[in-house]
Amino acid sequence: MAPTEAAVSCAGVVKRYGDVLAVAGLDLEVQRGECFGLLGPNGAGKTTTIEILEGLLAPDEGRVRILGCAWGRDDDALRARLGIHLQESQLDEKLSVVETLRLFRSFYPRGRAVDDVIGLLELDGKRRSWVGKLSGGQRQRLAVACALVGAPDLLFLDEPTTGLDPQSRRQLWGLLERYRAEGGTILLTTHYMDEAHALCDRVAIVDRGSIIAEGSPDELVLSIGAPHVVEVSFAGGAAAGPADMEQRLGGLPDVAGVRAGGAADAWTVTARSLHRALPALAGLAAGAGVEIEALTTRTATLEDVFVALTGHRLRDG
Repeated sequence: MAPTEAAVSCAGVVKRYGDVLAVAGLDLEVQRGECFGLLGPNGAGKTTTIEILEGLLAPDEGRVRILGCAWGRDDDALRARLGIHLQESQLDEKLSVVETLRLFRSFYPRGRAVDDVIGLLELDGKRRSWVGKLSGGQRQRLAVACALVGAPDLLFLDEPTTGLDPQSRRQLWGLLERYRAEGGTILLTTHYMDEAHALCDRVAIVDRGSIIAEGSPDELVLSIGAPHVVEVSFAGGAAAGPADMEQRLGGLPDVAGVRAGGAADAWTVTARSLHRALPALAGLAAGAGVEIEALTTRTATLEDVFVALTGHRLRDG
């Protein structure tokens, strides 16, 4: 691979399933040594995209280059340099953890020592256990171990921390950060916004097969022009407040956007500053003769960016 060539490069990638357009002319570059995240709801095209990049699916249109090579021409050379964690991994349930990792290590011309990988993923106590006897979180860690045992230059991770408890998630984050510090490149998909913010140098938000925003997590949050989120609900349910409350909230000082919350008379307000928006919100409630039942503030997240761009939440699809 040329010194300046991207680890992953694709242009105009299209994938159809009958009348369904799963990937719609996607362009993407991932630089060497970075962690890049694909974010989006189920059905957005993330898994289809990553399977095309992994060589598991052929695109209907477009160009794909991985580590300076092309699928269909350099397949054996590429497979020796990739680590792949699928969204669902089907491992032989009658093999032990150590037997599974020895099997996967045998697929690669180079790699890590199996015992080292078992230690990294904290599977020492389960090394002789059958895969079929592992918990969901232990299976997930074993699947990640299988992706790492070949010492890959590029690591594909599709929802790598699903099923892990918070402590195990953070331990895996630390492992991935060490992998990057050693020069590795990561492309991952995730539903966890805190995970994307903690791990990724850049992210792309995918919706309906297209990238609708791309940049660092902080850049994307700043792009909505309102770093603060106020979640407020009024007492009395649907009967509380005037019918034009959404319009009134949107007219408050330093308010950038308003959307209905999950319950009646609950609202989510994005604000450029809290010191002006909050007193104005309290004054609006008093003037309308309604009582604020609950109010919380937080920093805007990538979830808020997605809502601002699409009008729906990540989990809504």
